[in-house]
Amino acid sequence: MTAAVLTAFGGPEVLVVRDDVPIPLPAREQVRVRVSAASLNNTDLWTREGRYGTAEDPDAQAGWLGPIAFPRIQGGDVAGVVDAVGEHVGSELIGRRVLVDPARYAHAGPDAPIVAVLGSEFDGGFAEYTVVDAARVHDVTGSPLTDEQLACLPIASGTAMGMLERGGITAGETVVVTGASGGVGLAVVGLAAARGARVTAITEHAKAGLIEEAGAAKTVDRSERGGDVVAAVRAAHPDGVDAVVDVVGGDQLARLIDVLAPGGRAVVAGAVAGPVAEIDLRRLYLHNRQLIGSTMHTAAHFARLVDHARAGDVRPRVAARHALAAIHEAQAQFVRREHVGKIVVLPGPAS
Repeated sequence: MTAAVLTAFGGPEVLVVRDDVPIPLPAREQVRVRVSAASLNNTDLWTREGRYGTAEDPDAQAGWLGPIAFPRIQGGDVAGVVDAVGEHVGSELIGRRVLVDPARYAHAGPDAPIVAVLGSEFDGGFAEYTVVDAARVHDVTGSPLTDEQLACLPIASGTAMGMLERGGITAGETVVVTGASGGVGLAVVGLAAARGARVTAITEHAKAGLIEEAGAAKTVDRSERGGDVVAAVRAAHPDGVDAVVDVVGGDQLARLIDVLAPGGRAVVAGAVAGPVAEIDLRRLYLHNRQLIGSTMHTAAHFARLVDHARAGDVRPRVAARHALAAIHEAQAQFVRREHVGKIVVLPGPAS
């Protein structure tokens, strides 16, 4: 089969498209999925570059959970059709259209922590076929979403759902979303609006219309006030906001904490603007504010996301599509960050 194989930490040259990769076989309690569509995430690039560091050395090359066993097929977002099952898996799954939860969990409880991720600790969806645990496939045969839209959901929308749940975002609250044009940010906008929150999205003027279509009640141009995003948000919400949902990190997050109303929450799940921020702790404890870290989702969070997928009441935006053989072009487009939504990779020729 054709697969994009990561051979080491490094630049684009370590990601090799091969046509001679053996088709995997499902083991006990596993299924094989014929991949219809996959999509790109920040973690694909960060993992390739080994940018996650370790507790001992923030600059060490590592995957997000530590060492990576090479070669590795990346791709944590998979929509497809079950075409084979292993022992102890019912044959009724064969032929079903499925969305794959990319996580493996520490135990079977609904809120168990993640111990491994598709495309990181085990082979993922940048291939014609992938093998996953049967417990992690969700039947979405009747979903009105396309395969490409479904493939936009797992990591980005799963992360978004985790942030909203851990941050306790409820109907009627005012929420500021950073990085709103990216996969996670746009998913936060849509899912927060779906639960009745009032969303203010930080973006750039050229992308504002698409983000409002996704559910934002208001947008803040990040170039306003000389590029001082925090000042622009404060001007838009002089009485403060209930929550900040942040995928950017860096010093901007440290300053956005002061935009929170007393008792407000800041939830962070990204650090594209820098992993180290200097935070004035007085701005937290004097106003009973909370700073919450959020990595991906739980099984319960993902099940709620699947309910949205089956109902079709979220509509992920496909920004671009590329054939699997053109994955380097897809990643180059991703790095430019000119798109709104998700970039999809297809095992066959891109349409």
